Amino acid sequence: MRCTRVALYDIKTGTFEEVVSQAKSGMVPLFKDSNGFVSYGVAQVDKDAFVSISTWETRAQADAATAKAADWVKANSRDRFTLRDNYVGDLAIDTGHREPMPITH
Repeated sequence: MRCTRVALYDIKTGTFEEVVSQAKSGMVPLFKDSNGFVSYGVAQVDKDAFVSISTWETRAQADAATAKAADWVKANSRDRFTLRDNYVGDLAIDTGHREPMPITH
């Protein structure tokens, strides 16, 4: 079953647009190169807060992404934003998931 990670961050300095720029150049490649990666997104939820939402093939891969994200933030952005809460859970509904079409001859 696919799993999702939702992380809520507080922006300490700078703008949401700067966060997005950092995410595009840092988190996107990091996650895309990780086993089980399905999707990643960032959304502003308040003037000084945003969420990071990623989907993974397994819970273990989502948990590994949590550790990778924490290491990346610590090394690259801890002066700009900080993690407030982190949630990982199995997806009960996943409309983006498509079963492969059967091969017919």
